[in-house]
Amino acid sequence: QRLLDHIKPDVVHIMADGRIVKTGGPELALEVERNGYADILAEIA
Repeated sequence: QRLLDHIKPDVVHIMADGRIVKTGGPELALEVERNGYADILAEIA
């Protein structure tokens, strides 16, 4: 089962190349689940 069904994060960090590139709340985890990482990685490129 999905981990996010059982825990509710306060803060979500997205890491790329060993750095935190985006920080947000639980809505960020849902965004990644819906859309994947491509949009977020395109933002930082």
